[in-house]
Amino acid sequence: MAKSNDSPKCFGIPMKWVSLLMLVAQTVSVVFAMRLSRTLAVEGPRYLNTTAVFFSEVMKLICSFLFLSHEVGEPATAAKTVLQTFRRSGVELLKVSVPSLLYTVQNNLLFISLSNLSGAVYQVTYQLKILTTAVLSMLILNKALGSTKWCALLILTTGVALIQLPRGEAKEDVQKGDSVVGLAAVISACFTSGLAGVYLEKILKQTDSSIWMRNIQLAFFGGILAFIGCYVQDGKKIAENGFMQGYSGLVWAVIALQAIGGLVVAAVLKYADNILKCFGNALSIVISCIMSAVFLQEFKPDLLFVLGTLCVLIATTLYSISAIRWEVSCGARGEEIGKSCQSDLVARTH
Repeated sequence: MAKSNDSPKCFGIPMKWVSLLMLVAQTVSVVFAMRLSRTLAVEGPRYLNTTAVFFSEVMKLICSFLFLSHEVGEPATAAKTVLQTFRRSGVELLKVSVPSLLYTVQNNLLFISLSNLSGAVYQVTYQLKILTTAVLSMLILNKALGSTKWCALLILTTGVALIQLPRGEAKEDVQKGDSVVGLAAVISACFTSGLAGVYLEKILKQTDSSIWMRNIQLAFFGGILAFIGCYVQDGKKIAENGFMQGYSGLVWAVIALQAIGGLVVAAVLKYADNILKCFGNALSIVISCIMSAVFLQEFKPDLLFVLGTLCVLIATTLYSISAIRWEVSCGARGEEIGKSCQSDLVARTH
Protein backbone atom coordinates (compact mmCIF):
# COMPACT_ATOMS: atom_id res chain seq x y z
CA MET A 1 0.00 0.00 0.00
CA ALA A 2 2.90 2.32 0.69
CA LYS A 3 4.09 1.89 -2.86
CA SER A 4 0.72 3.00 -4.17
CA ASN A 5 0.70 6.07 -1.91
CA ASP A 6 4.19 7.10 -3.02
CA SER A 7 3.44 6.84 -6.74
CA PRO A 8 3.06 10.18 -8.60
CA LYS A 9 -0.51 11.46 -8.86
CA CYS A 10 -2.42 14.24 -10.60
CA PHE A 11 -5.58 15.40 -8.82
CA GLY A 12 -5.53 12.15 -6.88
CA ILE A 13 -5.29 9.98 -10.01
CA PRO A 14 -2.13 7.86 -10.52
CA MET A 15 0.05 9.36 -13.23
CA LYS A 16 0.19 6.08 -15.15
CA TRP A 17 -3.54 6.36 -15.88
CA VAL A 18 -3.33 10.09 -16.56
CA SER A 19 -0.51 9.55 -19.05
CA LEU A 20 -2.39 6.67 -20.68
CA LEU A 21 -5.48 8.85 -21.10
CA MET A 22 -3.29 11.58 -22.60
CA LEU A 23 -1.79 9.09 -25.06
CA VAL A 24 -5.20 7.89 -26.27
CA ALA A 25 -6.53 11.45 -26.52
CA GLN A 26 -3.48 12.70 -28.44
CA THR A 27 -3.35 9.75 -30.85
CA VAL A 28 -7.04 9.94 -31.71
CA SER A 29 -7.14 13.74 -31.83
CA VAL A 30 -4.20 14.14 -34.22
CA VAL A 31 -5.68 11.68 -36.72
CA PHE A 32 -9.17 13.17 -36.46
CA ALA A 33 -7.95 16.79 -36.65
CA MET A 34 -5.53 16.15 -39.51
CA ARG A 35 -8.13 14.29 -41.56
CA LEU A 36 -10.69 17.04 -40.90
CA SER A 37 -8.22 19.77 -41.86
CA ARG A 38 -7.50 18.05 -45.20
CA THR A 39 -11.14 17.38 -46.17
CA LEU A 40 -13.16 20.24 -44.66
CA ALA A 41 -14.39 22.75 -47.25
CA VAL A 42 -12.52 26.06 -47.02
CA GLU A 43 -12.70 29.45 -48.68
CA GLY A 44 -9.57 30.18 -50.63
CA PRO A 45 -6.48 28.00 -50.79
CA ARG A 46 -6.01 25.12 -48.36
CA TYR A 47 -2.98 25.20 -46.06
CA LEU A 48 0.21 23.59 -47.31
CA ASN A 49 1.28 20.43 -45.51
CA THR A 50 4.95 21.36 -46.05
CA THR A 51 4.59 24.55 -44.00
CA ALA A 52 2.64 22.67 -41.31
CA VAL A 53 5.54 20.21 -40.99
CA PHE A 54 7.96 23.13 -40.64
CA PHE A 55 5.97 24.77 -37.82
CA SER A 56 5.62 21.40 -36.12
CA GLU A 57 9.41 21.04 -36.06
CA VAL A 58 9.75 24.55 -34.63
CA MET A 59 7.27 23.71 -31.87
CA LYS A 60 9.12 20.45 -31.10
CA LEU A 61 12.36 22.41 -30.85
CA ILE A 62 10.83 24.85 -28.36
CA CYS A 63 9.22 22.10 -26.25
CA SER A 64 12.42 20.04 -26.17
CA PHE A 65 14.46 23.06 -25.08
CA LEU A 66 12.00 23.79 -22.27
CA PHE A 67 12.25 20.20 -21.03
CA LEU A 68 16.04 20.30 -21.28
CA SER A 69 16.00 23.53 -19.24
CA HIS A 70 13.93 21.78 -16.58
CA GLU A 71 16.34 18.84 -16.63
CA VAL A 72 19.53 20.90 -16.18
CA GLY A 73 18.00 23.56 -13.94
CA GLU A 74 17.72 26.79 -15.95
CA PRO A 75 17.46 28.05 -19.58
CA ALA A 76 20.94 29.63 -19.57
CA THR A 77 22.57 26.32 -18.66
CA ALA A 78 20.45 24.54 -21.26
CA ALA A 79 21.49 27.01 -23.97
CA LYS A 80 25.16 26.57 -23.03
CA THR A 81 24.78 22.77 -23.17
CA VAL A 82 23.15 22.96 -26.59
CA LEU A 83 25.93 25.16 -27.99
CA GLN A 84 28.61 22.86 -26.60
CA THR A 85 26.90 19.82 -28.11
CA PHE A 86 26.56 21.46 -31.52
CA ARG A 87 30.21 22.52 -31.52
CA ARG A 88 31.53 19.17 -30.31
CA SER A 89 31.58 17.20 -33.57
CA GLY A 90 30.56 18.03 -37.11
CA VAL A 91 30.40 14.33 -37.98
CA GLU A 92 27.97 13.72 -35.11
CA LEU A 93 25.69 16.49 -36.38
CA LEU A 94 25.77 15.10 -39.91
CA LYS A 95 24.65 11.74 -38.53
CA VAL A 96 21.62 13.39 -36.93
CA SER A 97 20.68 15.08 -40.21
CA VAL A 98 19.92 11.69 -41.79
CA PRO A 99 16.97 10.73 -39.53
CA SER A 100 15.88 14.38 -39.58
CA LEU A 101 15.50 14.17 -43.36
CA LEU A 102 13.63 10.87 -43.10
CA TYR A 103 11.27 12.25 -40.46
CA THR A 104 10.59 15.36 -42.56
CA VAL A 105 9.71 13.24 -45.60
CA GLN A 106 7.62 10.95 -43.42
CA ASN A 107 5.57 13.73 -41.86
CA ASN A 108 4.74 15.08 -45.30
CA LEU A 109 3.69 11.59 -46.38
CA LEU A 110 1.33 11.34 -43.42
CA PHE A 111 -0.47 14.51 -44.53
CA ILE A 112 -0.78 13.05 -48.05
CA SER A 113 -2.12 9.74 -46.74
CA LEU A 114 -4.74 11.42 -44.54
CA SER A 115 -5.79 13.56 -47.50
CA ASN A 116 -6.71 10.39 -49.38
CA LEU A 117 -7.59 7.74 -46.79
CA SER A 118 -10.19 7.69 -44.03
CA GLY A 119 -8.86 8.06 -40.52
CA ALA A 120 -9.76 4.46 -39.71
CA VAL A 121 -7.98 2.92 -42.72
CA TYR A 122 -4.95 5.14 -42.16
CA GLN A 123 -4.69 4.34 -38.45
CA VAL A 124 -4.80 0.59 -38.94
CA THR A 125 -2.61 0.47 -42.06
CA TYR A 126 0.04 2.65 -40.42
CA GLN A 127 0.69 -0.13 -37.90
CA LEU A 128 2.79 -1.71 -40.68
CA LYS A 129 5.58 0.46 -39.28
CA ILE A 130 6.06 -2.37 -36.75
CA LEU A 131 6.84 -4.74 -39.62
CA THR A 132 9.24 -2.37 -41.39
CA THR A 133 11.02 -1.48 -38.14
CA ALA A 134 11.41 -5.15 -37.21
CA VAL A 135 12.81 -6.17 -40.60
CA LEU A 136 15.19 -3.20 -40.77
CA SER A 137 16.35 -3.87 -37.20
CA MET A 138 17.20 -7.40 -38.25
CA LEU A 139 19.08 -6.23 -41.36
CA ILE A 140 20.89 -3.19 -39.93
CA LEU A 141 21.26 -3.93 -36.21
CA ASN A 142 21.49 -7.73 -36.57
CA LYS A 143 18.63 -8.22 -34.13
CA ALA A 144 17.14 -11.70 -33.92
CA LEU A 145 13.36 -12.09 -34.23
CA GLY A 146 11.90 -15.03 -32.33
CA SER A 147 9.07 -17.24 -33.54
CA THR A 148 6.50 -15.24 -31.55
CA LYS A 149 7.51 -11.98 -33.21
CA TRP A 150 7.45 -13.54 -36.68
CA CYS A 151 3.99 -14.90 -35.94
CA ALA A 152 2.86 -11.44 -34.81
CA LEU A 153 4.28 -9.85 -37.98
CA LEU A 154 2.48 -12.41 -40.15
CA ILE A 155 -0.81 -11.70 -38.38
CA LEU A 156 -0.20 -7.96 -38.76
CA THR A 157 0.43 -8.25 -42.51
CA THR A 158 -2.66 -10.42 -42.92
CA GLY A 159 -4.79 -7.92 -41.03
CA VAL A 160 -3.67 -4.96 -43.14
CA ALA A 161 -4.16 -7.00 -46.32
CA LEU A 162 -7.75 -7.77 -45.31
CA ILE A 163 -8.43 -4.07 -44.78
CA GLN A 164 -6.94 -3.11 -48.14
CA LEU A 165 -8.80 -5.75 -50.19
CA PRO A 166 -10.88 -4.08 -52.96
CA ARG A 167 -14.53 -3.57 -52.04
CA GLY A 168 -15.73 -2.31 -55.42
CA GLU A 169 -18.17 0.59 -55.49
CA ALA A 170 -19.00 0.33 -51.79
CA LYS A 171 -15.51 1.41 -50.90
CA GLU A 172 -15.49 4.39 -53.26
CA ASP A 173 -18.81 5.69 -51.92
CA VAL A 174 -17.48 6.28 -48.43
CA GLN A 175 -13.93 7.38 -49.17
CA LYS A 176 -12.80 10.72 -50.56
CA GLY A 177 -9.51 11.10 -52.38
CA ASP A 178 -7.31 8.72 -54.29
CA SER A 179 -6.97 5.52 -52.26
CA VAL A 180 -3.96 4.34 -54.31
CA VAL A 181 -2.05 7.55 -53.57
CA GLY A 182 -3.05 7.37 -49.91
CA LEU A 183 -1.97 3.75 -49.58
CA ALA A 184 1.36 4.41 -51.32
CA ALA A 185 1.96 7.38 -49.01
CA VAL A 186 1.23 5.50 -45.78
CA ILE A 187 3.35 2.49 -46.80
CA SER A 188 6.22 4.80 -47.76
CA ALA A 189 5.81 6.50 -44.37
CA CYS A 190 6.09 3.09 -42.69
CA PHE A 191 9.43 2.50 -44.41
CA THR A 192 10.81 5.95 -43.56
CA SER A 193 9.56 5.46 -39.99
CA GLY A 194 11.34 2.13 -39.66
CA LEU A 195 14.58 3.32 -41.24
CA ALA A 196 14.70 6.52 -39.20
CA GLY A 197 13.95 4.68 -35.97
CA VAL A 198 16.56 2.00 -36.52
CA TYR A 199 19.20 4.53 -37.59
CA LEU A 200 18.42 6.70 -34.57
CA GLU A 201 18.66 3.73 -32.21
CA LYS A 202 22.11 2.99 -33.63
CA ILE A 203 23.16 6.60 -32.98
CA LEU A 204 21.74 6.59 -29.45
CA LYS A 205 23.86 3.57 -28.57
CA GLN A 206 26.98 5.56 -29.47
CA THR A 207 26.25 8.71 -27.47
CA ASP A 208 25.43 9.85 -23.93
CA SER A 209 23.16 12.75 -25.00
CA SER A 210 19.81 12.98 -23.26
CA ILE A 211 16.60 12.42 -25.18
CA TRP A 212 15.80 16.14 -25.03
CA MET A 213 19.18 17.09 -26.46
CA ARG A 214 18.73 14.54 -29.22
CA ASN A 215 15.25 15.89 -29.94
CA ILE A 216 16.65 19.43 -30.14
CA GLN A 217 19.19 18.30 -32.72
CA LEU A 218 16.55 16.42 -34.72
CA ALA A 219 14.07 19.31 -34.61
CA PHE A 220 16.77 21.82 -35.56
CA PHE A 221 17.83 19.94 -38.69
CA GLY A 222 14.26 18.86 -39.34
CA GLY A 223 13.14 22.48 -39.31
CA ILE A 224 15.85 23.52 -41.77
CA LEU A 225 15.06 20.65 -44.12
CA ALA A 226 11.33 21.25 -43.81
CA PHE A 227 11.79 24.94 -44.62
CA ILE A 228 13.80 24.07 -47.73
CA GLY A 229 11.12 21.52 -48.66
CA CYS A 230 8.44 24.22 -48.45
CA TYR A 231 10.02 26.18 -51.29
CA VAL A 232 11.19 23.19 -53.31
CA GLN A 233 7.73 21.60 -53.35
CA ASP A 234 5.39 24.57 -52.94
CA GLY A 235 7.48 27.61 -53.85
CA LYS A 236 5.05 28.80 -56.52
CA LYS A 237 2.02 28.49 -54.22
CA ILE A 238 3.85 30.33 -51.42
CA ALA A 239 4.75 33.14 -53.81
CA GLU A 240 1.09 33.46 -54.87
CA ASN A 241 -0.73 33.20 -51.53
CA GLY A 242 1.87 33.43 -48.77
CA PHE A 243 3.67 31.04 -46.44
CA MET A 244 0.73 30.73 -44.02
CA GLN A 245 -2.08 30.51 -46.56
CA GLY A 246 -5.19 28.72 -45.34
CA TYR A 247 -4.12 28.67 -41.70
CA SER A 248 -6.83 28.49 -39.05
CA GLY A 249 -7.28 27.38 -35.47
CA LEU A 250 -7.77 23.81 -36.67
CA VAL A 251 -4.46 23.85 -38.55
CA TRP A 252 -2.59 25.15 -35.50
CA ALA A 253 -4.27 22.43 -33.43
CA VAL A 254 -2.93 19.80 -35.85
CA ILE A 255 0.58 21.26 -35.57
CA ALA A 256 0.43 21.35 -31.77
CA LEU A 257 -0.91 17.80 -31.52
CA GLN A 258 1.88 16.53 -33.75
CA ALA A 259 4.51 18.34 -31.70
CA ILE A 260 3.42 17.06 -28.28
CA GLY A 261 2.96 13.44 -29.34
CA GLY A 262 6.42 12.31 -28.30
CA LEU A 263 6.18 14.12 -24.97
CA VAL A 264 3.01 12.19 -24.17
CA VAL A 265 4.62 8.86 -25.03
CA ALA A 266 7.64 9.78 -22.91
CA ALA A 267 5.26 10.35 -19.98
CA VAL A 268 3.63 6.94 -20.54
CA LEU A 269 6.99 5.19 -20.59
CA LYS A 270 8.12 7.08 -17.49
CA TYR A 271 5.05 6.58 -15.31
CA ALA A 272 3.61 3.38 -16.79
CA ASP A 273 5.13 0.71 -19.03
CA ASN A 274 5.06 -0.74 -22.54
CA ILE A 275 2.09 -2.97 -21.70
CA LEU A 276 -0.08 0.06 -20.91
CA LYS A 277 1.29 1.87 -23.97
CA CYS A 278 0.28 -1.09 -26.12
CA PHE A 279 -3.18 -1.05 -24.55
CA GLY A 280 -3.43 2.68 -25.22
CA ASN A 281 -2.49 2.25 -28.89
CA ALA A 282 -5.10 -0.51 -29.32
CA LEU A 283 -7.77 1.64 -27.69
CA SER A 284 -6.75 4.55 -29.95
CA ILE A 285 -7.26 2.44 -33.07
CA VAL A 286 -10.74 1.37 -31.97
CA ILE A 287 -11.79 4.93 -31.07
CA SER A 288 -10.39 6.30 -34.34
CA CYS A 289 -12.45 3.78 -36.30
CA ILE A 290 -15.60 4.73 -34.39
CA MET A 291 -15.03 8.46 -34.87
CA SER A 292 -14.26 7.99 -38.57
CA ALA A 293 -17.53 6.12 -39.05
CA VAL A 294 -19.81 8.16 -36.78
CA PHE A 295 -18.55 11.75 -36.91
CA LEU A 296 -16.83 12.07 -40.28
CA GLN A 297 -19.19 9.52 -41.89
CA GLU A 298 -16.48 8.59 -44.37
CA PHE A 299 -16.16 4.98 -43.40
CA LYS A 300 -18.53 2.01 -43.16
CA PRO A 301 -16.94 -0.97 -41.41
CA ASP A 302 -17.59 -4.33 -43.01
CA LEU A 303 -16.66 -7.85 -41.95
CA LEU A 304 -13.24 -7.75 -43.66
CA PHE A 305 -12.34 -4.49 -41.92
CA VAL A 306 -13.41 -5.80 -38.52
CA LEU A 307 -11.43 -9.02 -39.00
CA GLY A 308 -8.40 -7.09 -40.27
CA THR A 309 -8.51 -4.66 -37.33
CA LEU A 310 -8.74 -7.54 -34.86
CA CYS A 311 -5.68 -9.12 -36.48
CA VAL A 312 -3.75 -5.86 -36.18
CA LEU A 313 -4.72 -5.42 -32.52
CA ILE A 314 -3.72 -9.00 -31.70
CA ALA A 315 -0.45 -8.66 -33.62
CA THR A 316 0.63 -5.40 -31.98
CA THR A 317 -0.16 -6.75 -28.52
CA LEU A 318 1.62 -10.04 -29.17
CA TYR A 319 4.69 -8.29 -30.59
CA SER A 320 4.96 -5.82 -27.70
CA ILE A 321 4.58 -8.48 -25.01
CA SER A 322 7.16 -10.66 -26.76
CA ALA A 323 9.64 -7.76 -26.84
CA ILE A 324 9.15 -7.07 -23.13
CA ARG A 325 9.62 -10.73 -22.21
CA TRP A 326 12.84 -10.81 -24.24
CA GLU A 327 14.21 -7.76 -22.43
CA VAL A 328 13.38 -9.26 -19.03
CA SER A 329 14.82 -12.69 -19.82
CA CYS A 330 18.06 -11.22 -21.19
CA GLY A 331 18.35 -8.60 -18.46
CA ALA A 332 18.77 -6.04 -21.24
CA ARG A 333 20.29 -2.81 -19.98
CA GLY A 334 19.66 -1.15 -23.33
CA GLU A 335 16.01 -0.73 -22.41
CA GLU A 336 16.34 2.97 -21.64
CA ILE A 337 17.97 3.53 -25.03
CA GLY A 338 15.13 1.70 -26.68
CA LYS A 339 12.59 3.77 -24.78
CA SER A 340 14.27 7.01 -25.76
CA CYS A 341 14.34 5.93 -29.39
CA GLN A 342 10.71 4.87 -29.28
CA SER A 343 9.69 8.13 -27.63
CA ASP A 344 11.32 10.19 -30.37
CA LEU A 345 10.01 7.88 -33.03
CA VAL A 346 6.38 8.36 -31.96
CA ALA A 347 6.96 12.11 -31.64
CA ARG A 348 7.58 12.25 -35.39
CA THR A 349 5.33 9.51 -36.82
CA HIS A 350 1.80 10.21 -35.28
